[in-house]
Amino acid sequence: MSQPRSASVERNTKETQIKVTLTVDGSGTFDIATGIGFFDHMLEQLSRHALMDLTVEAKGDLHIDDHHTVEDVGIAIGQALNQALGERRGITRYASLDLAMDETLTRAAIDVSGRPYLIWNVRFPSPKIGTFDTELFREFFQAFAQHAGVTLHITNHYGANSHHIAETCFKAVARVLRAATEPDPRQGDAIPSTKGILKG
Repeated sequence: MSQPRSASVERNTKETQIKVTLTVDGSGTFDIATGIGFFDHMLEQLSRHALMDLTVEAKGDLHIDDHHTVEDVGIAIGQALNQALGERRGITRYASLDLAMDETLTRAAIDVSGRPYLIWNVRFPSPKIGTFDTELFREFFQAFAQHAGVTLHITNHYGANSHHIAETCFKAVARVLRAATEPDPRQGDAIPSTKGILKG
């Protein structure tokens, strides 16, 4: 892992224009501007607790709704992570965590496998947090998992506050992402798979 694990992605469609830069071995610094305040706040949590440096500049058709922007940012961040990890040599690969925040407990588990899959067992007490549709969180993580090439399971055990539930999802994913992509000192430069490959 002598090469810096970093990548930049641009995604331009008729619905969104997005620029993402991601550094896996960062310090959790971020510069996020999607035009969606609560979404920015969640992406900041993702960066800070994964200790991945993240810049996101997104302009989308917010006059319609937030859907295209949220989904396409998930695609771009996933693509950037996939590129930054390369062949995924020497990584820990697996991680899981229960994360608490006040009355809320959420579990995230990840396999940085090259095989995209999302299990989403999360229900929100309210359909919106401010003006943000809570159903869009699943869309973000689906897009992220698909394009990062990771298997990701997110389960909210309990919670009464939608803000807390959302925040624990992002923080828990951040922490397992950090753990699973960190170098395993016993792996050396090996790919942690009997297949010899961790790409789709």
